Amino acid sequence: MGKGEDTNRQILAGGVREASRIGLTHLTIGSLATALDMSKSGLYAHFGSKEKLQLDILDFAADHFTRAVILPALQQPAGQPRLRTLIERWMGWSGGKEEYALPGGCLFAAAASELDDSPDGPVRDRLADYHAQFMDVIRRVHRSAVTAGDVPDTDDDAFAHHLYALMLGHHFGVRMMRDPLAEAHTWAAVERLLA
Repeated sequence: MGKGEDTNRQILAGGVREASRIGLTHLTIGSLATALDMSKSGLYAHFGSKEKLQLDILDFAADHFTRAVILPALQQPAGQPRLRTLIERWMGWSGGKEEYALPGGCLFAAAASELDDSPDGPVRDRLADYHAQFMDVIRRVHRSAVTAGDVPDTDDDAFAHHLYALMLGHHFGVRMMRDPLAEAHTWAAVERLLA
């Protein structure tokens, strides 16, 4: 990796952390430059616009999420081990003490709240696409658990919808309500869903 690529990755890693704290729509080249103690013109040379910065932040965060949450789950045997690892690591992503967690919790959940009523556009569309991709991962992991005989044969779409709702509720409980029992409540609901 060249020096320019390494610098770009460091900027994006800082941008993901900052966007998780202040919100994707509030992240600008200027605010990121201040947070990273860099010049605004230097950052502008990397991205050229707020929209490009936000798109690159989403792409970088999606790659981080894939490496931190999805791939460790897919390395587990099909069935409940894979499904439970996916859920456990996703909960950690929302604000656990794990090294891969972001300081402001799940960037995708927070950005969805910010952009849900926004007109269609590149940033909203990219975010919606990442949510759809993850829903597809859940459907496939669920189907592999059904095939392994570890969970009842229920509709993959419904399962993905219910699990996604639980995880968004977990994010809300941890981040907004600071509920110390959020994880326990979420796991209890997951156990009911798996039954």
